[in-house]
Amino acid sequence: MAFGIKRQEMEQWKSAVAHGEIAFLTHYWLDPRFPNMRTVTKVGCSDMTKLSRWCLDHGLNPRYIHARSEYPHFDLLGPKQIEVLKQANQYEQLERFGML
Repeated sequence: MAFGIKRQEMEQWKSAVAHGEIAFLTHYWLDPRFPNMRTVTKVGCSDMTKLSRWCLDHGLNPRYIHARSEYPHFDLLGPKQIEVLKQANQYEQLERFGML
């Protein structure tokens, strides 16, 4: 279950993804499979080659890209989420969701 984002933020992320940009969307998230995780960052891009390369550049396995929707994305969790958001200068998301 996702919460803590506005519709406009979701629409901006979808638009960027659809246009082949690497886009970041962080939100609060609860999933019983990951009881200690409270946020997830979806790194999306409709260009699967570009998204796969992005994963490899960040030491992530592109096999875990969620490619079954019109908005392909990789879910970032935990310490790697924070590391990647810092590298991408996504400090607003880090601050807003209490990850700093």
